[in-house]
Amino acid sequence: MKGFVFHGPGESAWEDVPDPAVKDPTDAIVRGDTVTICGTDLHILKGDVPEVHSGTVLGHEAVGEIVETGSDVRTVRPGDRVLVSCITACGRCRFCRAGAYGQCRGGGGWILGHLIDGTQAEYVRVPHADLSVHPLPGALESKDAVLFADIFPTAYEVGVINGGVRPGDTVAVVGAGPIGLAAVLTARLYSPERIIAVDLADSRLEAARRFGADAVALVRDQPEQLVDDLTDGMGADVVIEAVGVPESFEMCTRMVRPGGRVANVGVHGKPATLHLEDLWIQNVTITTGLVDTSSTPTLLRMAASGRLPTEGLVTHTFALDRMEEAYEVFAHAADTGALKVVLGEPPHAELAVPAP
Repeated sequence: MKGFVFHGPGESAWEDVPDPAVKDPTDAIVRGDTVTICGTDLHILKGDVPEVHSGTVLGHEAVGEIVETGSDVRTVRPGDRVLVSCITACGRCRFCRAGAYGQCRGGGGWILGHLIDGTQAEYVRVPHADLSVHPLPGALESKDAVLFADIFPTAYEVGVINGGVRPGDTVAVVGAGPIGLAAVLTARLYSPERIIAVDLADSRLEAARRFGADAVALVRDQPEQLVDDLTDGMGADVVIEAVGVPESFEMCTRMVRPGGRVANVGVHGKPATLHLEDLWIQNVTITTGLVDTSSTPTLLRMAASGRLPTEGLVTHTFALDRMEEAYEVFAHAADTGALKVVLGEPPHAELAVPAP
């Protein structure tokens, strides 16, 4: 089969790789009909995630069809259409029993496209399938469903829930990429007074407004001052970091009010300075986290019922064999306007129209 393979920082290719096979009785093999690219994949290509070895197929998000299962898989069977979660869970270890699947010590956690071959291929082996794939309602299109493999549960759990968003809060979201936009959408579920989005690109701030941000600011336009102006100098109740660079994290700590919360979501490849000389007296809570995806079934139900809109998040679609082109488009989002890039479904321009 074909897969998108990491060969070291700055090196990758769409190439022939071995077909996956069931190794353990809890495995499932999924044919990936729809996959997508994550900002974390870009961090891997930069060398920010050294645990990813050369030769690994990247990707941790997919929608597809079960084609084979191990003898111990009980909840899905061949022919089922499923969402492949970015997190796998053994269901038995201390962390899984507490619902903290991201910290699984039984061979799960974030392993797809990280420690084992991932989803950016024609087929993928998914360990611990009973807790790691989700049957999909027929009403949810694949290009929308794939958004719930990672960005929505990540934004919701690591950003909104860890940040403790409450009714009446001022929420600042630094970074209006896919994760930041999903944070805007899911923060709205808690009726904050206002949501402020910050980014480098005008196009992403326009998207943030469409998805419910009440105010937006370019990084170069002193967003800390905007937050001060809107909160009478108090600062934001919750600041969600959705970029993963030192400058954005440090900006978040300057925006938060005394007693407020900074929820870091971004994947960091470099150290960031923690200015305790300023923060020690302010009762600020800083959280970090890897998504557990325990919220995925709930979010899927909300999406299927129309309670969680996804329209407009997918901006580009490609055939699966155009993976390298899709990466280029996604990596240069400031120029291309890319938000979420989906592969596997044919672009509308390539759909065959039957003759009358």
